[in-house]
Amino acid sequence: MRIIVTGGAVIQDQAGRILMQRRSDYGDWGLPGGAMEPEETIEETMKREVLEETGRVVQSHELMGVYSGPRMQYTYPDGNEVVFVMFIFKAEVILQGRLSVNEKELLFQDLHQESLQLEFKSMDEIEYLPISSVQQPVFEDLMQMEISILRS
Repeated sequence: MRIIVTGGAVIQDQAGRILMQRRSDYGDWGLPGGAMEPEETIEETMKREVLEETGRVVQSHELMGVYSGPRMQYTYPDGNEVVFVMFIFKAEVILQGRLSVNEKELLFQDLHQESLQLEFKSMDEIEYLPISSVQQPVFEDLMQMEISILRS
């Protein structure tokens, strides 16, 4: 089993809704983010992934939590088994001029086709979305407002 280190971002709009990404690789919803490259710091990973998947540049960020342990095990559709170590950051980006008329969708033409949809969702809406099993603990913590740095 391989270990994959990832950086992800909780990005909120002025209404406090969280930017959710419906991913093309498995169709579930989750936070923008992805795997660390060998030459990167974890902050650089998160910033690169946010830029690639949303078109937005991270202006500021702070570490919210690190998720590891048995709940981070995942089996890809092809049968590949991995375990994630996820660094989740609260990140600020400039949204002005990049939102749809209803101010719910982030407008971005994803050249890499990683994001099927980018929408701001309230916690009530997120509760009913199909969310990646490894990101489920992050949303449980957000709903209970129990974020601490080390989570397992």
